Amino acid sequence: MKLIPDEGYYFGLGVFETIAVEDGKPILFDLHMQRLKEGIEFFDLSISMKDLKEKVKEFLKNPEIKNGHKVLKIAVSMENQILTCRDNLYREEQYEKGFITGLSKVRRNETSPLTYHKTLNYGDNLMEKRKAKKYGVDEPLFLNTKGYLSEGATTNLFAVKNGEIYTPKKEDGILDGVIRQYLCSRYKIKEVHILPEEIESFDEMFLTNSLLGIMPVTSFGTMEWKERTVSDRLRRDYKQMMKESMEG
Repeated sequence: MKLIPDEGYYFGLGVFETIAVEDGKPILFDLHMQRLKEGIEFFDLSISMKDLKEKVKEFLKNPEIKNGHKVLKIAVSMENQILTCRDNLYREEQYEKGFITGLSKVRRNETSPLTYHKTLNYGDNLMEKRKAKKYGVDEPLFLNTKGYLSEGATTNLFAVKNGEIYTPKKEDGILDGVIRQYLCSRYKIKEVHILPEEIESFDEMFLTNSLLGIMPVTSFGTMEWKERTVSDRLRRDYKQMMKESMEG
């Protein structure tokens, strides 16, 4: 597939989606395509969603994506529609261990409209993720310019206190992830401003994205958690939804 140099290539004016595919079935496909549509409209890209969906459906017939845990990536710009497939490398032992998190020195810009779309401007996320790995941190978390927690480099953040679930407000500079949308539509989740010092009062934390699903957090800096009752329950529900989706 030949890449055509355009504003997506030179300036990052484009959007992408990464979708978990289980034995050929894309998980929460409609939510992903709706968010992609919103990004396409935001950048005013001349792309037919009907034609793009057909192209994706044809791609999903590829034998290499038919079996096992796969990842479908859709990247679009004015002149390009690129579909790729790779293995989903998240495994059960990672959930058993949980994620180690820490604060990034980079601030999320809640005033930028680019923050709220899954754009090809992904440099901060990747660079901070790679830097964190060198220090044994699985996922760096961003504060916004006001000092509130916003999101992880590749994840949305949730916290649990006294059985209630909290997540940062969208206006605090987060990309509204597909799993975040899924959870907020099915459970009573409070969207609030969260200061980093409040983390000590939480009973548990977990992170979400489309590839890892729901990942328990075992530590944030010097704070550690062994509790994961809520995150384990939500993960069981999510896995049941995936099973039903595959059977449907």
